[in-house]
Amino acid sequence: MNSFKDVYERVLLFFRDMIANEEISEVAYKTWIEKLMPDRMEGSTVYLNVETEFKKGVIESKYVPLLKKAFNSVIGFEPDIIITAEEIDQANAPSQSPFGEMRPDPVTDPVLEAAYSNAEYLYTFDTFIVGKSNEFAHAACVAVSQNPGSAYNPLFLYGPSGMGKTHLLQAIAYSVKADHPDYNVIYVTGEIFTTELIEAIRKGDPLDFKRKYRSADVLLMDDVQFISGKESTQEEFFHTFSDLYSLRKQIVLTSDRPPMEINSLTDRIRSRFTQGLITDISMPDFETRVAIVKRKAALLNLSLDDEVITYIATRLKSNVRQLEGCVKKLKAYQHLMSTPPTITQAQASISEILSDNETAPVGTDTIISEVAAIYSVRVDDIRSDKRSKQISTARKVCAYVLKELTPMSLKQIGAELGNKDHSSVSGYIKDVEKMMNEPGLMKDNVEDIISNLRSRG
Repeated sequence: MNSFKDVYERVLLFFRDMIANEEISEVAYKTWIEKLMPDRMEGSTVYLNVETEFKKGVIESKYVPLLKKAFNSVIGFEPDIIITAEEIDQANAPSQSPFGEMRPDPVTDPVLEAAYSNAEYLYTFDTFIVGKSNEFAHAACVAVSQNPGSAYNPLFLYGPSGMGKTHLLQAIAYSVKADHPDYNVIYVTGEIFTTELIEAIRKGDPLDFKRKYRSADVLLMDDVQFISGKESTQEEFFHTFSDLYSLRKQIVLTSDRPPMEINSLTDRIRSRFTQGLITDISMPDFETRVAIVKRKAALLNLSLDDEVITYIATRLKSNVRQLEGCVKKLKAYQHLMSTPPTITQAQASISEILSDNETAPVGTDTIISEVAAIYSVRVDDIRSDKRSKQISTARKVCAYVLKELTPMSLKQIGAELGNKDHSSVSGYIKDVEKMMNEPGLMKDNVEDIISNLRSRG
């Protein structure tokens, strides 16, 4: 053998024998091993490259022993295996700021871009900070990832935005794909699921939509509360859920509230949600917040005094995104000043974070679109002069929700609803208020619409 390239070609041939002996599947080989790029061999160490950090993590955790066995068959001993993700090398490449005393833009400054890229760690179980507020949810997700379809099916996670629900969903996906690369793992939000269904119905060909979701081995749906009140979406989701469940496929759902508090959810869907395990994720306690700040700072190569870390963890209590945002801002300060961040800079950063995280006003078009989806009508119908019961009800609910969620006057609301006059809008709102006090679904529908829209903001 004249070169490392020759050695590596023989290693890959040995993997073909492993496939024949069922030591590794054909799918796993093509997904992980075939993607490796040989670099060099120095002494007893083999250096291999791979495109992404994700692939690097999977190969290191699952396939290094097989790689050592394959090399042993060719060179007579098991070498150390070093795998490098090319994107990490680029992120850590040394460079100097071209900005001098100017205030850098975090989006365009290459130094900060590189640091931030490195800080966006993979959403895996290893990078999830476990504390009292989330330890049960974390354990349940680990169990699901190890035995998909058998442990806790369905698993329903709920809690406020920014608590780590999406992180756990993606950690399940990462773990399942590492163990079962041939599994069809689908991650989707309730909103995207609804949008795709509407588009499929519009095109008159929902079969591809049905096949896509009913072929899942693991279905992960984030923000499932967004399907509430949408009859056609709930109908399709019910059948998708039932098909997957009957085939012992794993289903994991997240929401900002428990099933019993999603008012305009059909009883049969609510009963499906409650037949598995329901667990909440609450605000992280102080110790967990400290650990999150330390982890994010370490990923950014940012040195923070314990006093600064304590101050951040004491002031920012609402969610993980605020903590991560604060550390990023302090990294920018360090980049500007070339000194470790101080308490004063932490105070300024927290002030900006709290200002940035104030609930953003919900757009008029978003409100009208949400109501239109709930009542299965078109946005243009709501703004038209059509008077069918369904369209009329949707128009009235729009008026009520616009009044609740925006500072708009009745005249402005009327303009948004197709130039309706002030008195008409007032009448719409009074009609909804009256219907909400009467038996029926109106109160549940309106409350869910407002809750969903606020979640979006």
